[in-house]
Amino acid sequence: MPYTLLPGGSMRRRRRRGRVVAALALAALAALVLAARAGDPRATGRAPGVVVLDAGTEPLAGGGTTPRRLAVRLDGARDAVALRLRHPPRAGLLFDLESGRVLWRRAPARVLPIASLTKIMTALLVAERLRPRTLVPITREALAYKGSGVGVLPRGARIRTETLLHGLLLPSGNDAAIALAQAAAGGSVPRFLAAMNGRARRLGLTCTHFSSPSGYRDAGNHSCAADLAALARAVLRTPRLARIVRRRAAVLPFPGKGGRLYLYNNNPLLRMRYRGTTGVKTGYTDAAGRCLVASVRRGGTALGVVLLHSPDPGLQARKLLDRGFARAR
Repeated sequence: MPYTLLPGGSMRRRRRRGRVVAALALAALAALVLAARAGDPRATGRAPGVVVLDAGTEPLAGGGTTPRRLAVRLDGARDAVALRLRHPPRAGLLFDLESGRVLWRRAPARVLPIASLTKIMTALLVAERLRPRTLVPITREALAYKGSGVGVLPRGARIRTETLLHGLLLPSGNDAAIALAQAAAGGSVPRFLAAMNGRARRLGLTCTHFSSPSGYRDAGNHSCAADLAALARAVLRTPRLARIVRRRAAVLPFPGKGGRLYLYNNNPLLRMRYRGTTGVKTGYTDAAGRCLVASVRRGGTALGVVLLHSPDPGLQARKLLDRGFARAR
């Protein structure tokens, strides 16, 4: 670019170059911030669409341990399952639960509200922090819940953690979510939320942020299909939680009238007795729509499905899983 050599011309040229460099740097920074807000993995330096969940360690045959990773493999490979849904979900995945390979996808990194799918992370943290027989107090805050709830928790009672985990994961009790969050974080829901978000960051969940332990609040509470697939794999590798999410119903000891608590699972695949269903969780709010994370095992094949804002998650999950198992024969 030509410059007129006037007095101070060299300084003027340096200033102009400085302004150009600064503008480019600000544009790059803005793009990175927007990518982070949108859940773009480029914001963290990872390959696009790859979510890695650190699930601790597993023993080696010759002794010692090795890191165990749960990764959803969103590489550039062509999807093995082809299915065009007439009214598709806003986002979704069909994936192999063992390998993490994605078989079908629709906007898997799209950041969306997730309603009660939030409770998957809540359950994981509670299972780490509270023993099954630990007694959880039912507080005034827990009974001030909105939305779905166990509904019969008596104020001031102390209920076993395992009973409340059933209430959290089967009928999706927001009252159970608050009580468990308080008990697992020294009485503080904000402290529990900080732990949820800290864990999401450490696990590399690039789309995920939590603003409540129940998912009732949509503002600031979001994730994507890829992150939720990774969390589903973590739940199913936690035996204590895997036993709960596969149950259609549960009858549990309870200090209320009759001494029994009857709970029923909202999972449409379990309700329709879809063969081999092993979990995981449903969700619904007006903003999130109808959401489902589900898992099915048949023989040596285990498949998972995530559907966000689906017009009929039970039907769409069944169609995807039918195609996936037909391919595996």
